[in-house]
Amino acid sequence: MAASKTISTAVIAALALLPAHSGADVPPPQASAIEVSQANVNRAVGSLDGLTRDLMRKTGVPGVAIAVVHNDKVVFLKGYGVRKIGANARIDANTVFELASVSKPVGAAVIAGVVGRGDVKWTDPIRKYLPNFRLADPYVTRTVTIADMYAHRSGLPDHAGDLLEDLGYDRTAILQRLAFEPLKPFRITYQYTNFGITAAAQAVASSQHTSWEQLSHDVLYAPLGMTSTSSRFIDYANAPNHASLHVRIGNRWFAKYTRNADAQSPAGGVSSSARDMAQWLRFELANGKYGGKEIVDEKALLETRLPNLMTSPLASPTSRASFYGLGTGVGYDEGGRLRLSHSGGFASGGATMFLLLPSANLGIVVLTNGMPIGVPESIAAEFMDIAEFGSVRHDWFPGYTRLLAPMYHNPSALADKTPPRNATPALANSAYTGSYANTYYGPAVIALKNGALVVELGPHRRAFALKHWDGNTFSYAPAGENAVGISAVTFTVPSGAKHASKLTVENLNADGLGTFSR
Repeated sequence: MAASKTISTAVIAALALLPAHSGADVPPPQASAIEVSQANVNRAVGSLDGLTRDLMRKTGVPGVAIAVVHNDKVVFLKGYGVRKIGANARIDANTVFELASVSKPVGAAVIAGVVGRGDVKWTDPIRKYLPNFRLADPYVTRTVTIADMYAHRSGLPDHAGDLLEDLGYDRTAILQRLAFEPLKPFRITYQYTNFGITAAAQAVASSQHTSWEQLSHDVLYAPLGMTSTSSRFIDYANAPNHASLHVRIGNRWFAKYTRNADAQSPAGGVSSSARDMAQWLRFELANGKYGGKEIVDEKALLETRLPNLMTSPLASPTSRASFYGLGTGVGYDEGGRLRLSHSGGFASGGATMFLLLPSANLGIVVLTNGMPIGVPESIAAEFMDIAEFGSVRHDWFPGYTRLLAPMYHNPSALADKTPPRNATPALANSAYTGSYANTYYGPAVIALKNGALVVELGPHRRAFALKHWDGNTFSYAPAGENAVGISAVTFTVPSGAKHASKLTVENLNADGLGTFSR
């Protein structure tokens, strides 16, 4: 019975991917609840200019580029705003943006291409191609598959490895150190992990005796004519027509940061233009074909769209579940139609979104050069509302803003506080200076620079100033994609000892790995 139930679930999911039809001869699972009319699609396309300009006025986001595909035709392609605040260069359809996590469904299509050739299987263990790969549990190490990683069900903690990337570790070092991460229950826990996906992609590239960056070009970008698309940061940085990242501070936007995502390229390191992404939308909506030619085997690509784990609990009996496929979000909307989507976001200044309605052969991609506050998601949601229902049914932007707000929440015990007025004095600097070991993060060195304490972290021993807070606790300002403000460095000094025996770096301690021993 268990096997039969599994098969029927897969069949139902597959049927949801078939084009919608109307008429008495259509089996119920294949009938869409609401018809999508050409008039509504035309109305939605005609509304995009106003929707986009209105949201840009409301938020001040510097630039946006949009592509819409319907029935294998690019029916909208346009750029808005500027590539960089303070400069005059305008965004157009060829402007290159960093895609952030929209890289995941793009990468899943690359793997589907290799799967479709019969060279690998989604169910192949990572260790088959990366024999030295290891996780904390021996059984999971032997068993975890490419699909497990792309479905975020390996048991690795949420965003495992990202803090190592912030400290400057490269892909090889981060994948090796995943072995020290504590695991949640295997295959029943959804935990979003950039470096889990990166491990799977690296395994597939290894099976082909090439790099992930070259494999992506050969399997997908070149066949689709995506000449402005790359999985290498240097290509984005060197593109004359590229959009800079921007963060909003108060009500103003600043081009303050650069984001090199090469370490997690399969999960977040693709760069592309609206024009190129329109070709990818055509390919996805045609189930692996492009210009009538099969680029990726349909069955291998459709596997990416089958629901795996639920991504969040239902809030009420009327809520609709959302799921994760393989590198792709899978959900069902108010009209009963399948939607495939993924957002991408760099807190350092970029936000992207794609949304497909396969049964209507309709898709949209929205690229922006502003930090994630809900702009691309709101544009895509409003567009699809009009296309499917004839009008915008919700005020989407406030909802997406609330949804994304936790990205910027600082969980530190020191956040929004000042040092105590009657703080306990620190010990002499010599009580803290020295080297402290940590198998996951590497050494932390407490040193003196210009008479003040610093903590040096990461492979390049980047120095962060320490400011006394209270007793043996100091504050410091982390850097990198996951930095959200002040954090604490707390020294443990045994009773009667003259020197600290260990230190704990608060923002590195989310999974209990942030303690360093002298």
